[in-house]
Amino acid sequence: MFRRESERKYKNTGIPVDKMSKCSIIYLSETVNHLKNVDFVEQQYGGIMKERYTIRDVAALAGVSNATVSYVLSGKKKISEETRQRVLKVIEETGFVPDLNARGLSGKDTRLIGVVIPQTEPGSKLMFHNTFYSQLLGSIEFATRRRGYHVLISATDMTQDYLNLIRERNLAGVIIVGTYESRFWDRLRELEIPVVLVDSYCKNDWFHAIRIDDEYACYCETDYVIRKGHRRVAFASGSIKEDGVMQKRFNGYRRALTKNGIDCSDEFLFEDVVSYESGVKIAEQIVQADIGITAVVATADILAVGLMSGFYRLGIRVPEEISVIGFDGLEESKYTTPGLTTMQQPISRKGERAVELLLDNIGDSKMERVEEVLEVKLVERESVRNAESVSAY
Repeated sequence: MFRRESERKYKNTGIPVDKMSKCSIIYLSETVNHLKNVDFVEQQYGGIMKERYTIRDVAALAGVSNATVSYVLSGKKKISEETRQRVLKVIEETGFVPDLNARGLSGKDTRLIGVVIPQTEPGSKLMFHNTFYSQLLGSIEFATRRRGYHVLISATDMTQDYLNLIRERNLAGVIIVGTYESRFWDRLRELEIPVVLVDSYCKNDWFHAIRIDDEYACYCETDYVIRKGHRRVAFASGSIKEDGVMQKRFNGYRRALTKNGIDCSDEFLFEDVVSYESGVKIAEQIVQADIGITAVVATADILAVGLMSGFYRLGIRVPEEISVIGFDGLEESKYTTPGLTTMQQPISRKGERAVELLLDNIGDSKMERVEEVLEVKLVERESVRNAESVSAY
C-alpha cells in the first residue's frame, strides 16, 4: 500500500514521491536564498510543495486574482498594504520567481532593459579593456536591480543589428553608450520605447541624454598642463569620430593650445584604440618621433597608465622627463607610481542617473525630454611636473 502510494505523483506537481526528499527542509534553487520548509507549506496552504510555482499558484494561495499578483510585482497599480504583504509572504514562502519571457509575451512590461556598449572596431572587447565600462555597467546594474528590473548587456560589433535585439527581447527601454550613425537614431525612434543616451552628442529632440562637457573638461586639463610651463604637449587618444567623445576632447585640447598661443600640429596627435596596449605603443611612438614633447594629455586613464608603463620600459621617467595626465578618474589612477593626475568624471553617477531617467520614463510615457551635463574635477597627483624642472630624455 505504501509502495503504491509512493509511486503515485502528487497532484499538480508531476514529481514522484520517491524522488522527493524525506526531510522537511529542502532547497528549491541556488538562486533562492531561503530554505523552504515543506511541512510548513503543506500546513499553511493545504497543498504539496512544488518544484516551481506559477503566478496562478501564488494568486490561489494568497486568495487574490492573477492580476493582483502582477500589480504587486510591477508596482504599477496601488494595492492595499495588507494584500501586498499577503502576496509577498506567499512569494517568499514558495520561492516563486517571475517568468520574464511570459511577461514579455503578455505585454511590454518585461522589466528588462537593454544596455548597448560601443565597439570601436569589429571583434574588439572594449568593455573588458577599459575599466571605465566596468564601473559604468556596475552602477547601471545595481541601480536597475534596486528598482526591480534586470539588464541585458549588448557589447556587439557595429555591423550587428541592435534594433532586432530590442524587438526580439521586447525590452522596456534602452540605455545606449557612445555615438552611432544618424540613421540608427532615426530607426530607434520608430520603436517608440524610452531611450537614454550616455556620452552621446547625437543631435536629437527625442531621447534623454546624460554626459559631461568633454570639450571643456579636456580644455581645462590641457590648460593646466600648459600653465605648468609645458609648450610641446602631445595628445594621445582613441579613434576620433565626428560628434564623438574623443573629437570633443580633441577640440578642447586644441582650444587650450590656441588660447595660450601654441600651434596645434598633427605631429603631436597620436590616435589609436583606447587600451593599455595602445598607451604602451604610443609611448614608443613619442620617443621615436623625437620632437621634444614634454607632456602628454591622454583621453583615458587606461591610455595614460599604458603610456607611463611604456615610458618606464624605455628608461624614461615620469614626471622627471615627461609629464602625463589622464582622463576618467578610475580607481587604477590612485595606484600608479607616480600617482596619475587626471580629470575625474562621475562615472557611477552617470549610470545611476541614466537608470533613473529611463525607469521614470517607462512609468510615465509623457515625460518630457531631459538632458543633463554632470560636473568634472581635476585630481592632482604626481605625474605632472613644472616644465622648468623637466630634464631632456
